[in-house]
Amino acid sequence: MELRDLYNSKRILTGEVIQKGKKVPKGKYYITVVVFIENSKGEFLLQKRVPEKDGKWATTGGHPKSGESSLEGIVTEIKEELGLTVKQNELTLFKIIQTEDDFVDLYYLKKDININDIKIQKEEVETVKWASRKEIQNMINQGIFNQSHEKFYHYCLEFLDK
Repeated sequence: MELRDLYNSKRILTGEVIQKGKKVPKGKYYITVVVFIENSKGEFLLQKRVPEKDGKWATTGGHPKSGESSLEGIVTEIKEELGLTVKQNELTLFKIIQTEDDFVDLYYLKKDININDIKIQKEEVETVKWASRKEIQNMINQGIFNQSHEKFYHYCLEFLDK
């Protein structure tokens, strides 16, 4: 049973937790973490989600477990989903979005990773690949890129193009 911490609208811990998959009480929020990993060729590391999770292409992300900070949470998600160890100081938080029931923290990581070093979490990830901006745009046009991650991707491009 995985627990998540709940926050108030000012992102202050309430001391309450919620079980994964349960409805978030009105006026409470949890944290979502997402990372965009870019290599030196300007390609982004994408993962094809398992059919149970929509079967679409997206980037790595998830939710910190109770007691974890946002930064600790994204490091954990990278380890769980991709089998990769990254250091907290390699990550840059570039945007926070507040939605109806969560705060979405968008991170960026510039790192050359050998695709053969990735050990995917088979319960969540079907496969991974590097994709150029053009390839990602084609996936978006074809409707095979996760919609919420599409929005996050555009925020990442704004951040990178500044």
